[in-house]
Amino acid sequence: MHVSASHRPLASKQVAWHPERGHAVVNAAIWGLYKMGDVTFHLTGKLLIAMPGMGDTRFAHSVIFVSSHTAEGAMGLVVNKPTKNVSLSDVLHQLSRDAALSKRSFKLHYGGPVEKERGFVLHSDEYRSALQTLVIPGGFALTATLDVLEDIAQDKGPQQALLMLGYSGWGAGQLEGEIARNGWLIADATPELVFETPDAEKWQAALHSLGIDPLMLSATAGRA
Repeated sequence: MHVSASHRPLASKQVAWHPERGHAVVNAAIWGLYKMGDVTFHLTGKLLIAMPGMGDTRFAHSVIFVSSHTAEGAMGLVVNKPTKNVSLSDVLHQLSRDAALSKRSFKLHYGGPVEKERGFVLHSDEYRSALQTLVIPGGFALTATLDVLEDIAQDKGPQQALLMLGYSGWGAGQLEGEIARNGWLIADATPELVFETPDAEKWQAALHSLGIDPLMLSATAGRA
């Protein structure tokens, strides 16, 4: 993908919610909106499916939604690993002890090993934060500002959403190298797979979307 110099988005400051401290923090370039140049392939809005032999146990059987991929690196969110020790209720009560909890159920997920106390909401693209929302091709959007949680608490938030703690990040060329070494398969992301498929079934479902039987997948399989 090539973006001309006159249309290169620059990194900007965002306000993101920090559930462990219960207040907003300033985060520079949290979306990974970097100056863009030529890249071999563009993975924004795609799914990464962890291969059995990738070698990093933190990502075993992970499915990662790539929210940003440029020549300078990539950012993604694990979509199939719910957290065990923190609930949405905990986060909302840290924002406001008087917060009215939504009747709708949104799971809190482990988004990745980077900044595991920072929060993100991956959601359907009909919702827009009053502050900032990054729209991603395929029917997705990403918001990391406090108002999305307030809207969720008041049943004014997105129709579909995954709340994340932490994210997965790669430096320039790092993700491409992992793919070349058969660490990941690449699949199209759909709202049905990301938001509606049970977490325990997402890895298998993502493989099936490529026509791959998980039982037949070997550690030496190549990129599909």
